[in-house]
Amino acid sequence: MNTSAPKAPLPTLENIQIAIIGLGYVGLPLALEFGKHYRTLGFDTSQKRISDLRTHIDRTRQITESDWDQSCYLKFCDDEQDLSTANIYIIAVPTPIDTHKVPDLSHLLHASAIVAKYLKRGDVVIYESTTYPTCTQNECANVLEQISHLKLNKDFCLGYSPERINPSDRTHTLTSIKKITSGSTDEAGKFIDKLYASIITAGTHLVSSIESAEMTKIIENAQRDLNIAFVNEIYIICEHLGINALEVLEAAKTKWNFLPFSPGLVGGHCISVDPYYLTHKMNAMGYHPQVISSGRLINDAMPQFVAQKIIKLMIQNRIEILNAQILILGITFKPNCPDIRNSQIPIVKTQLEDFGAKVSIYDPLADSQEVVESYHISLLSVLPSHQFDVIFLAIAHDEFLHLSHNTLGKTHHIYYTLTPHKLEPLA
Repeated sequence: MNTSAPKAPLPTLENIQIAIIGLGYVGLPLALEFGKHYRTLGFDTSQKRISDLRTHIDRTRQITESDWDQSCYLKFCDDEQDLSTANIYIIAVPTPIDTHKVPDLSHLLHASAIVAKYLKRGDVVIYESTTYPTCTQNECANVLEQISHLKLNKDFCLGYSPERINPSDRTHTLTSIKKITSGSTDEAGKFIDKLYASIITAGTHLVSSIESAEMTKIIENAQRDLNIAFVNEIYIICEHLGINALEVLEAAKTKWNFLPFSPGLVGGHCISVDPYYLTHKMNAMGYHPQVISSGRLINDAMPQFVAQKIIKLMIQNRIEILNAQILILGITFKPNCPDIRNSQIPIVKTQLEDFGAKVSIYDPLADSQEVVESYHISLLSVLPSHQFDVIFLAIAHDEFLHLSHNTLGKTHHIYYTLTPHKLEPLA
């Protein structure tokens, strides 16, 4: 850590105005929580998003009415000039990967450029977006310095406090998850830790450097990715051996120290993305991570495995593949959540259609327009009553678990799922 104190004094909690840049799954809960205690601006470049939020409409479905009511110091804006009054900037924008699995920093650097226009001496910029170690103090700081003509740790300070949001989780919410904090100087780190400690009831954990905080976030999700990859590979092995993998995993869970992960299609904004940020950085430094990369290869191959499994079941049951009617239940990346980012279901759909099948998808939680824009797929608007040859329960939304085979219009179809969940028995 650079321990030289900045010449410009840091703000105090009594005179801060916070600006949250990006109001998605991460930024909005953060803005609402800070807005209960401090003057807070919630900024997003999407005029529709701001218009919705001003009328308490949240497409992420994470916010309760009481959250809106308590955030009395929060205002929303899409005019970047409103940011000029802030002295604490918190950037919470997406950090996806491109089609070649390479980190896409465009949102992060664009947000940095916006903040840099209004950066003043004594201001603090905190990043919550997931990225690889060194990115904040190299790529992001470079944009801030070039546009603002200010100097890091002399005129302004940086912080990194990685988001730990779990979409649609009503138990592990923002304030109930311990917050990792860090700063570009010792003084900045302590100030940022104190800032977050004022809203996070679970407490904070200050680390010695921004790079340590960046690395912490990456390995949290890489570890989960590897655990899922392990059970996915066990599932594949059991398939080759003719063993019921779900039965095996349920039996293994009876041992106290067996980690209870389930096989599945790994999507979402973190687990399927973050490992690539770390491998990208290390590959550039000449070290090629083996274990992390292997886990990604297994999980990336699961959509193809699922499609081939369904085709195999159809052949075994003498169902004509060409023009077969297949229904996929769910397109979001996890149960009971509307988030469709990096969903693997469209890949399964494409694989099945390549065999000549007719594939329909139904998901009442997903935003149909967003699905069209992201994947060029039109969802079924209602649960169909006509007959399907195959039903694939892809995502175990609670709503789906109350369905019966009869509800879906046919008593003799193939039912397949990667999870232990079953549809209700035939009437």
